[in-house]
Amino acid sequence: MKPSNQQNIKILGITVFVLIVLNALGSLFFHRFDLTKDKRYTLSETSLQIVKQVKNPLSIKIYMQGDLPADFRRLQQETKQLLEEFQAYNKNIVFEFVNPLENGEESMDVVKSLYQKGMTPINITVDDKGKQSQAMVFPWAVAVYDNKEVNIPLLKNIMGASTTKKVIGSIQHLEYSIADAINKITKAKQKKVAIIKGNGEINEVHIAKMLMQIRESYYIGPFTLDSVAQNPNGTLDALKKYDLAIISKPTQTFTDEEKQVLDQFIMNGGKTLWLIDQVAADMDSLYNQAGATLAYPRDLNLNDMFFKYGFRINPDLVKDEQGSPIKLATGEQGSATQYQDFVWKFAPQVYPTSKHPIVKNLGGIRFDFASPIDTLKNGIKKTVLLQSSQYSKTIGTPSEINLNSVTEQTSPQEYVNKGNLPLSVLLEGSFHSAFENRVLPFKENSFQSKGKPNKMIVIADGDLARNQLDKNMMPVELGYDQRTGNLYDNKDFIMNCINYLLDDTGLINIRSKDVDLPLLDKEKVYENYTLTQFITIGLPILILLVFGLVFTYLRKRKYSK
Repeated sequence: MKPSNQQNIKILGITVFVLIVLNALGSLFFHRFDLTKDKRYTLSETSLQIVKQVKNPLSIKIYMQGDLPADFRRLQQETKQLLEEFQAYNKNIVFEFVNPLENGEESMDVVKSLYQKGMTPINITVDDKGKQSQAMVFPWAVAVYDNKEVNIPLLKNIMGASTTKKVIGSIQHLEYSIADAINKITKAKQKKVAIIKGNGEINEVHIAKMLMQIRESYYIGPFTLDSVAQNPNGTLDALKKYDLAIISKPTQTFTDEEKQVLDQFIMNGGKTLWLIDQVAADMDSLYNQAGATLAYPRDLNLNDMFFKYGFRINPDLVKDEQGSPIKLATGEQGSATQYQDFVWKFAPQVYPTSKHPIVKNLGGIRFDFASPIDTLKNGIKKTVLLQSSQYSKTIGTPSEINLNSVTEQTSPQEYVNKGNLPLSVLLEGSFHSAFENRVLPFKENSFQSKGKPNKMIVIADGDLARNQLDKNMMPVELGYDQRTGNLYDNKDFIMNCINYLLDDTGLINIRSKDVDLPLLDKEKVYENYTLTQFITIGLPILILLVFGLVFTYLRKRKYSK
């Protein structure tokens, strides 16, 4: 055998041996490399823990396939790459992309079924070098696990943003959307949420969307304080079995016995979410012939409790130049009523400035007749989650609220040193009882004057969690304003509050993850379209052609001798 053949066999043997060793090591050690600057494909520890919960086959069907606009092709590709990461850590996760509009005759039945499941398509205008066309896209996925099903929204609705910016924002939330859905259908419910009743709280149909969202992750049940009058200790013992109490827009005064029950629930570690209207005013009372209503302070007999915990909700209204849009009739033309858009300053449109995980990366949140919150020094940590804009001020009550105020003229000088009013505050620490060193309304052997480390969130607007009703008196999406068609981030904010209070902070941290996605300047592309085409398509082909010619020439020159 020639030495050259022996050398080739030796190299081949070494190569095969190295490949076998690498394959063996690869089966023993698992690691994936993410070369992106922002580590967008590196799953967080929370996502990895959620993936471990998947013990049985989990199927995900993504309704984004076919001829998609460029922005949605990017969303499709990012979704695919992220799902591949989930699948790499757990082979029980399988996914497929389908085109709901693929079969012309059957597509309408598919679209109807998706509608019924709450997955609504979006119609977008595609602009290609000045040529516009319409396209229908279903930015949704469905996860199925052990006969349970959950919808996964892939497109985040960012109010006022272009389609491109919505897609960028959606890519930032992809990991959260997928991990949250998997967590909902694989994790056994553990925490319990009580919806407090008995003091004129908001009707269930008006918080139905919030309740439905909570029910996906936690046990939930109504808890009436009426029994306090007959059996206060028994009521307190029953309430202690819950982890969180939500008090949503009470309108009737709390008795001292009811307050003691809530107070001792807090002292024993129970979390609370307060949605309080300190002023009686609502939009429905404005739609009358006069177009006016009287806003007046509402006494709920909770001020002493709040003061002891470290905050105060003032009986004033916040008037903000950054208000929400409202449509009002301005006259008639022929037989049709004419409507015009105005800014309703008593419905602040709040954009979070805090970097706290509860509000980070959230869009606009709509308030309605909100009141300012004062924080007091008492050793409790306070974090302002939401505040009005710098061009806002307080209006004392009682005061007349008139729809004609939308036409008033204002100047920035009116708001000097008056704005940035706290509207939602997180309180964390060991609270002191409101009944410390006081005669107790009812005898309680286990009374605690100082509680365990705890947290509560106060929102100075009882309507923030209120959903509107459609013509059939069915609840619409929380945060959706039917009058203007705007969708606010009220639902995400409320759910972040609940998750944080119940220590489900992992998912919130995923939502707060920053992903840096550079935007393509379409105007520059259009201006240099031919040059761009040549650089991206023609130049690589030209380089390959030159290389081929040079290689052929050198080869002929070498072997022609």
